[in-house]
Amino acid sequence: MGGYFGRGARVVIGKDTRRSSYMLEYSLVSGLTSAGADAYIMHVTTTASVSYITRTDGFDCGIMISASHNPFYDNGIKLMGAGGEKPDDKTLAAIESYLDGAPPEGFEERACSGGEIGRSVDYVSGRNRYIGHLISLSACSFKGMRIGLDCANGSAWQIAKSVFDALGAKTYLIGGEPDGLNINTSGSTAPAALCELVEREGLDAGFAFDGDADRCIAVDERGWVVDGDGELFILANRLRELGEMSECAVCTVMSNSALISALAARGIKCAVTKVGDRFVYQKMCKTGAALGGEKSGHIIISKYGASGDGLVTAIKLLEAAAERGAKLSHLLRGYEPIPQLERSVRVQNREEAFNKQLLIFCDGVCAAERCARIVVRPSGTEPVIRLMAEGPSHEACARCLDRIERYLAGR
Repeated sequence: MGGYFGRGARVVIGKDTRRSSYMLEYSLVSGLTSAGADAYIMHVTTTASVSYITRTDGFDCGIMISASHNPFYDNGIKLMGAGGEKPDDKTLAAIESYLDGAPPEGFEERACSGGEIGRSVDYVSGRNRYIGHLISLSACSFKGMRIGLDCANGSAWQIAKSVFDALGAKTYLIGGEPDGLNINTSGSTAPAALCELVEREGLDAGFAFDGDADRCIAVDERGWVVDGDGELFILANRLRELGEMSECAVCTVMSNSALISALAARGIKCAVTKVGDRFVYQKMCKTGAALGGEKSGHIIISKYGASGDGLVTAIKLLEAAAERGAKLSHLLRGYEPIPQLERSVRVQNREEAFNKQLLIFCDGVCAAERCARIVVRPSGTEPVIRLMAEGPSHEACARCLDRIERYLAGR
């Protein structure tokens, strides 16, 4: 990493609440400063805040230490360019080659000494400016609204409540007691506790974030989950009302087919790309789309950033409800998702498990059960094969996934 950035570079670093994030933070700061770079430390903060500060404060690079929605024992490093965007494939390949002991041609690694050594700078002020930025985004007050927030014991736990409190909402917080090991035990990947809170307390809405808060899953006033597809539908209509919606939105292969149909009925085409907010953003840049996202709750509004931001998503969803004087469930009228089920199957080796024979088998299962489609893909971070079936009923989808899971288990 050190020689990649070089002397004089300014790098901003954030982390989530995993116990290992602190260790990795210290290691990164040591490596960067030994190479002559200045490391600015935002401490526990969201991925989107690092992207925002990288872009607005003129940093050469941003680094977020997080494994996002994964359990505490996983961790990772997200890199961002000077514009706050994730690197392209060529840049990532060069970094991976260096890590594998094959540095790019012309690369020179040299440790600095004396006055050449870089500085480490406490930069919690960057996180505070990001909070101010979020507060400025809403076009209206949320006074009188009662909302639940599930911060997944992750990055949003020091940010989300203060933002919505400042905007006038009465907030009910869960998932706000991180201990380094309980990240993502609730939140966007496990929203049941938030659904129960919203229903029990009669709240107007709820918002569940993941470990680094780049995802948001909403809960309507009934305690029902509104996933990323529902959020895209609401936000596309909201942006069109404001005159900020282009003729195209971006979704992924995991998005519900009914979303594409519902938006088409409103004159909005959907460009479909593979899973990953990096690919969503790239497709948005190519198509000029103002909005894109994933069913998992990664939502990108190009006006506000180059990556998913769960807090921006929550603010804009609540703004849409407040401005219309409507409940979230009412904003979903016109979108009725087709039955769809997802499942993750743990395997010993995801590269070996994901092969041509598996895809052929899945095609046969899809035809036999008369499902509309089955999507099979390897996880990018875990030894897991991700499955999604879309069909005439949840029972048909479940039968498809059961058969594929048995096939992967060798039974």
